[in-house]
Amino acid sequence: MLWRVRTNLPDRPGTLAALARTCGEAEVDIRRIQVFPGPNVGPVTDELVLDAPDGLDEAAITALVVGAGGDRVLALPCSEAALDDQPTRYVEAARAVIAQPASFPDVVARLFDAGADVDEGAADVMELRVGEVRVQVRRPAPFTPTERERGLAMAALVSDVLGRERSTGASRRIGAGATVAYVALETAVQARADEVVVGEARLLPVSLDAPGTREVDLEVDVSWQRRGIGTRLLGDVARLARRIGAEELLVRTRADNQAVMPMVLSAGMRGRIRMAGDELTVRIPLRDVRPLAG
Repeated sequence: MLWRVRTNLPDRPGTLAALARTCGEAEVDIRRIQVFPGPNVGPVTDELVLDAPDGLDEAAITALVVGAGGDRVLALPCSEAALDDQPTRYVEAARAVIAQPASFPDVVARLFDAGADVDEGAADVMELRVGEVRVQVRRPAPFTPTERERGLAMAALVSDVLGRERSTGASRRIGAGATVAYVALETAVQARADEVVVGEARLLPVSLDAPGTREVDLEVDVSWQRRGIGTRLLGDVARLARRIGAEELLVRTRADNQAVMPMVLSAGMRGRIRMAGDELTVRIPLRDVRPLAG
């Protein structure tokens, strides 16, 4: 069985040799190792992929590494994907975000193994900024300074790509033909083409746990997507929510939904995107949003 293990080890000669000897005696094979130096002289963070006999559980793996001198050990089961070459993963991630900048939240979550749902109280958070959008990824293992630098570099890459697209006039296709009209209702905004509803952003009932937050259910007919309708609906429903006294707008969707980040950016609003398991959430503060005229 494969285990991904993170631990702090003293930065002195022989430390890894001692760990390798301890693992060998327990018939545990070290399949991969990655070293993350600290900002100062002292312990370093090592990430190991261990192939252990099926009889060893998390507690046994942790005790094994602690016995070899490890500190702050975190052991989690993993798949064969953990054996992928790390530099290759970063190159492939860079290619993915260059080809499709909107995939950044999903790509960065997978790149830093933050896709699994975690207890928020025990999770470490890395926050990256693209324009006015903040992307948060969470995982049980603390992010090292090296990983945070890599994350910032990936965010800068996305910002550069989006900046080039804007400077060359690249934009999403705007639909032709029928004129789309936007109609504000009591708790929803609809996009209508020839009186047919082709998109809607609907505010869900107020939650007693968060009375100042209004969650929105936004949907655009598949044949009308990529025409800027979702962006307009998001902007209008945010202004509608502000008009009725909401302080924050909440959007929930799939983690691989690539329409979210460009939609928030195009709507000209600040937002915080958070990845947790298979779900992506966006929180948009409304204090600076102009209320929709009633």
